[in-house]
Amino acid sequence: MSGSLLEVRGLEAAYGRARVLFGVDLEVGAGGLMCVMGRNGVGKTTLLNAVMGVLPPTAGTVLFDGEDVTGLPTHERVRRGMGYVPQGHETFPQLTVAENLQVTLEASRHRDRGAIDEALAVFPRLTELLNRRAGFLSGGQQQQLAIARALVTRPRMLILDEPTEGIQPSIVAEIETAIERLHREDGLAVLLVEQYLELALRLADTFVIIEGGLVRRSGTAADLRDAEVKRLLAV
Repeated sequence: MSGSLLEVRGLEAAYGRARVLFGVDLEVGAGGLMCVMGRNGVGKTTLLNAVMGVLPPTAGTVLFDGEDVTGLPTHERVRRGMGYVPQGHETFPQLTVAENLQVTLEASRHRDRGAIDEALAVFPRLTELLNRRAGFLSGGQQQQLAIARALVTRPRMLILDEPTEGIQPSIVAEIETAIERLHREDGLAVLLVEQYLELALRLADTFVIIEGGLVRRSGTAADLRDAEVKRLLAV
């Protein structure tokens, strides 16, 4: 694909002797939104961790905007524009919402205070909670804060691992709206692990389905309605 922002080629990864990925290939264009789908335990989170350098791959290459970042640590990938929101609503629980955002800003490459205001504009609910410790937020509010922290780094690509899992429906809708806005209006590229087919249908430009550590199916959002796709995603 021309204009690819992220290219993953032949990516393999393992935990000790347990191999999880067996040669994954995918490409996300600048401004594109790809959903990574598949049953539990097929390697979706491992893929994102390998892309971000959290888990060093055992083989393969990760290119970001044409640069080989395979050997770079996670923080250097973030500095190049890769924003990662792993599972688990990761925040600093003892810090307030405002402090969480400020700490992230100070570690970013640009340190532009306006980035915090822009992130809060995406999740205005957080504005009322700036002085509350993150540990006292609901799960949905913590997830919004986790995404906002990634946005403060002004990423060129947002990488999200099941951002709606276990969250109350009202905030799921807010998160979906935010992702759509960031993608459609702001042109932010997104790599999204998502279990819900209907949400993927609404958001995705393209998708891949992982099974057995390999990409078993890929295509455009329209292809998600195929019977083969539903079979691969069936529990």
